Amino acid sequence: MDGKLLARLGAIVFVALVVTAAAVEMARRDDRPAEEPLHRSAAAYDPLREAQRRCQQIGEAAMRDPECLRVWAETRDRFLGRPARPSPPGATEGR
Repeated sequence: MDGKLLARLGAIVFVALVVTAAAVEMARRDDRPAEEPLHRSAAAYDPLREAQRRCQQIGEAAMRDPECLRVWAETRDRFLGRPARPSPPGATEGR
């Protein structure tokens, strides 16, 4: 056997082993049970997050909703690390 033929045969065997290992790994991933969704505890409840979801669900009308504008301002301040501004009195009353 000459060197070129031996090198080709070795490359083919190597590629076959890599493909087999990848197929086995993919098959193992499919056999794993689906992970349970994370449950939020009562301590992790974030009213700002719930308000964000409400504004997302009402769609384009959120641009005219004063509550959504307040929520977005608070979210922006939180993201930028600014201190929270106190809510105006009566902003959450009547709900």
